[in-house]
Amino acid sequence: MQVLVNYPKHSELPIISSGIIPPPEYPIAIGSLLSFREIWVVDFEFNNSAGEIYDPVCCVAWELKSGKRKKWWRDDLRAMKQAPWDYGIGAVTVAYYAPAEIGCFATLGWPRPKNIIDLFCEHRVETNGVFLSDGNSLLGALAYHGLSGMASIKKAAMRDLILSGGPWSECEKREILDYCEEDVEATARLLEAMAPKLVVHNKRLGHAVMRGRYMSSVGMMQHHGVPVDLPLLLILLERWGDIQDSLISVIDQDYNVYDGRRFVAAKFADYLVRARIPWPRLDSGSLKLDDETFRQMARSYIEVSSLRELRHSLGAMRLNDLEVGADGRARTMLSPFRAKTGRNQPSTSKYIFGSATWMRGLIRPSEGMAIAYLDFSSQEMAIAAALSDDVAMWRAYDSGDPYMQFAIDAKLAPPGATKKTHGAIRQRCKAVVLGVGYGMGPQGMALRAGISEIEASQLLNLHRETYRTFWAWSEANVNAALQGGELTTAFGFSIRLDHNNTPNTRSLLNWPMQANGAEMLRLACVKIHEKGVKLCAPIHDAVLIEAPIELIDEHVEIARQAMIWASAMVLNGKTCRVDADIYRYPERYMDEERGATMWNRVMELIGEPIWSPKPQK
Repeated sequence: MQVLVNYPKHSELPIISSGIIPPPEYPIAIGSLLSFREIWVVDFEFNNSAGEIYDPVCCVAWELKSGKRKKWWRDDLRAMKQAPWDYGIGAVTVAYYAPAEIGCFATLGWPRPKNIIDLFCEHRVETNGVFLSDGNSLLGALAYHGLSGMASIKKAAMRDLILSGGPWSECEKREILDYCEEDVEATARLLEAMAPKLVVHNKRLGHAVMRGRYMSSVGMMQHHGVPVDLPLLLILLERWGDIQDSLISVIDQDYNVYDGRRFVAAKFADYLVRARIPWPRLDSGSLKLDDETFRQMARSYIEVSSLRELRHSLGAMRLNDLEVGADGRARTMLSPFRAKTGRNQPSTSKYIFGSATWMRGLIRPSEGMAIAYLDFSSQEMAIAAALSDDVAMWRAYDSGDPYMQFAIDAKLAPPGATKKTHGAIRQRCKAVVLGVGYGMGPQGMALRAGISEIEASQLLNLHRETYRTFWAWSEANVNAALQGGELTTAFGFSIRLDHNNTPNTRSLLNWPMQANGAEMLRLACVKIHEKGVKLCAPIHDAVLIEAPIELIDEHVEIARQAMIWASAMVLNGKTCRVDADIYRYPERYMDEERGATMWNRVMELIGEPIWSPKPQK
């Protein structure tokens, strides 16, 4: 079956969706891969020290239709102004985990390919939810399709040789080029095995091209990185042992749960009795001490928030884990499509936005520059309302305060009620609205809102009665998945369970919102990049951009419109609100609600200026 991929403009994303399709300036009919003028399978070898940009070592490219095969060593690559193969609108570049290749393009200063098919993404689409004994590497994908690959021992040895940084002998250079070519040959065989499935579901090949463009965007974000205050980071690293001891000494006075640097569960249990705080327990009866439980409980019991931040900081900040280059840019693998929802899954210890919240204060634009954090407002509720076609839920989202509107819809508050007039009921309703998104039951909602489990059950029942259309849609999705069906996003990312999976109703309930949220962010990133705005990082339902101070307002508006456009693509024409916070040098990024207190404590300990909020305009 032929798939029509519409390109609204030469620089814009191919759009295939049940939503709005801009009028095409010209179409490209893709009935198979052979519809492309040229098909180039490409692989780079490179050095990649933690936090630094990629250093290309060599490249091998095969053109499958003509049989052309080419190899280039690093000196040849650096002399070129663009890739030495056709990567225009009528050709396609194929790779396995393309951000690595795009990182090399960025280092070399080459324009990016117009069309990319990343077989890593397509392997994830094909196998998401299925147990894979060999994982998601190229060797794992080959094994899944019954194809042989290079022995893992040999692959590790060759990577060690490349990462040694040279100099390499002529014999070693040939070995590295041959190794690179083996990966190209393996990727070409994998493409042949996967090609028929790329067009099975009508739009799959067009979706693959779209996913490839996102992987290109990821490669550029990994190349740009996030600007950080490197001198301050070095001070923190140098003095971290003393800082830990001082933080424990100051904060633990209110809790008395530490023995040196060791958190003692028995002492914490005694504290909970003294403070009269009910705490979740495991089936064994032991206290739940994972960070997620602490995070949820800190929302309900503000008195444990400092302890939670302390525990998270002591565990999250390990010397040299945060990957920052000599140029003061934090760079690490963003690991797109790793999560079952298709979201990015970077290392929490290596990624600046995965570390303890207060550490994000290290994010700071350089002189003359500004950064902006743009996020989709209540994204998951918007997705739930739009895709389930629940009119009442969308009205609540569209009101601007979905928590207050739920209270009004459920007749818990009168029409016209506001956060100021009915703050307490709004807070309880907020816990339910957000808890539903996470698949929480009454117990979790009770803990989150600081109310009884009975009241939480009553509020949850009111939510079911108020938004019946959403609940019917949501439960139908879960039932379909449990019966062996496939859940699919607006742009073709899917999940299915196999006999090796233990069904998790909670994760299935939330999967459509999370996964379509990931689609929305991917579309936004592609659009933002192709509009010429510098993207530094994706953060769950948000992005971080960077621009000269004099251009930041203009670039924020471009990014905002791109995100609104992306939401319309996923939500069948409805749109998400987008909020933006701008930080101009010498300001630094700060999560005022969760990170500022701990940041200022640490700064006081090391004699650095504390942070204070920007004056309200």
